[in-house]
Amino acid sequence: MKWIAIMLGAALFPVQLNAETKLKDLNGFFPFHVPDNLESWEERSELLKRRVLIANGLFPMPEKTPLNAVVHGKVERPGFTVEKVYFESVPGFHVTGLLFRPANREPGVRYPAVLSPHGHGGRLQDHGAKGILQQIEIGAEKFADSGRFPKVARCANLARLGCVTLLFDMIGYADNQQLSNEVGHRLKKRRPQMEGNDSWGFFSPAAEMRLQSIFGLQTWNAIRAIDFLESLPDVDPARIGVTGGSGGGTQSIMVCAIDDRPVVAFPNGMVSSSMQGGCTCENASLLRIGTGNVELAALFAPKPQGMTAADDWTKEMLVPGKGFPELQKLYSLYGKPENVFCADLTRFRHNYNVVTREAMYEWFNKYLSLGHKTPPKEQDFAALTPEEHAVYDDQHPRPEGGEAFEKKLTRWLADESDKQIATMPKEERGQLIEEAWQTIVGIDDPAPAAKPPLDVDGVVTIAIDIAPRKPEQTPVVSNPREIAAYTHGYNHSFFAQEARKLYSQIKQAKEAGFFVEVNAAEGSEAVALAAIAASGYNSVSRLRMNNDKFRFADITSYRDPDFVPGAVKYGDLPGLIETVNRLGTKIELK
Repeated sequence: MKWIAIMLGAALFPVQLNAETKLKDLNGFFPFHVPDNLESWEERSELLKRRVLIANGLFPMPEKTPLNAVVHGKVERPGFTVEKVYFESVPGFHVTGLLFRPANREPGVRYPAVLSPHGHGGRLQDHGAKGILQQIEIGAEKFADSGRFPKVARCANLARLGCVTLLFDMIGYADNQQLSNEVGHRLKKRRPQMEGNDSWGFFSPAAEMRLQSIFGLQTWNAIRAIDFLESLPDVDPARIGVTGGSGGGTQSIMVCAIDDRPVVAFPNGMVSSSMQGGCTCENASLLRIGTGNVELAALFAPKPQGMTAADDWTKEMLVPGKGFPELQKLYSLYGKPENVFCADLTRFRHNYNVVTREAMYEWFNKYLSLGHKTPPKEQDFAALTPEEHAVYDDQHPRPEGGEAFEKKLTRWLADESDKQIATMPKEERGQLIEEAWQTIVGIDDPAPAAKPPLDVDGVVTIAIDIAPRKPEQTPVVSNPREIAAYTHGYNHSFFAQEARKLYSQIKQAKEAGFFVEVNAAEGSEAVALAAIAASGYNSVSRLRMNNDKFRFADITSYRDPDFVPGAVKYGDLPGLIETVNRLGTKIELK
């Protein structure tokens, strides 16, 4: 057997990487490059969907627990009714909201349903007595009473048009107070009391390495909200739409990207190649590395999808290269260019006003088969009172909340995830961890699985030596909030970059017909394991490393060079070792 030893980064197999010299942040440019053919797009879309699932902490999809839904306190208005709702997306955690239904529903008839995440400002958003008059003056609203509350107006009029509509609260808004608005949307500094290996809160290193986030919890709430709608006897599960604006537009994009049940969507105010969502609840580690909101919205294709361009970060959506023309091109690959539209409403600032709402009503009228012969228009109604809004009362008390509950929730989520992955059949678990690390490291083209041809004089083995070269701490984007997702949601971690470099050499050596051995010095064992785990079958014949004592779970800062979002969720170092063994690599401790 012949041996050739090379060092990481040596010239024998030059590393071809896109140098990440400048960190990307949420205010970058996120173009959608449409593939030339449908086959290439469908391959790309599968990888993107996996990225979205992983970033949301939903890979694998968790077991669904009983909703234990409560519907009460019916209020009647001309043409529609409103009921108060809460259900458990996970045990003990309530999703709250209002359920709007068409009045005088016919017994036994199933109606289309609409899921409506409200966005920032909450379902109680109120223009105020003076503000609504200003909105009417510029043509953004029609009615001084119902128009004051645009989120409620949207759902009330959808119900009038014949849709069972759920307006559910974002975390920290209205009645959803188990996790505060501060936790869900306003955190700036780390919370030392909420960080630890055994007990932690959201946005901590422990949560990030388990892919637990407010973003992911809200996506899960949306999935369970569709479950709730489907459970209603008057809902047609084959006719479900989703629409939300601003932060609710972000939620609409995400649930429609990974849940097959919606058949029509109107994600407003966030389909953009510019700013991707500034709130902590709109960002998750791993989510937008190499992609952005326009391409993520494209995952809904070829199903019908509408949106608008306003005088905000969406104002260039109609410009070639900036979003909508690319969506049209993709829909044309499916032969359905008519299934996507973007209205030019750049005369208005960021909104989901009556002009936008009426465009959405017409879109849903067509694709939910509502049967209205003329374009639907809004009607006025008496605004809901505070008592009519309130989900909880003496008969329906608020559930527990606060920091103790937050820690209890993250612990439950972690335990359930660990149990689910641990009880998988070994081959299924190994495949899951391999695919997860391919996404985490950023590998879309695993090394060839077949053994190289033995057309040389004996077997030639390339020995790749790697040693740690770590900064004291990794750089972060310029943002006053100490939140990992603002950096790690748009950029590969330092650890992932090092693993990609090693992977590149493994792949090139393998493609050149060599067997590969990796020698990992102390401190580089995890990088070597991650690169091999992401490389595919028979990519490395042997890994020699110093020890197997390192644990990602011991990391206490997201600026640690070994910090990797998702590393603990997918088994930490033991999970990597099991996966590398499964892929045919023999591990030897030096």
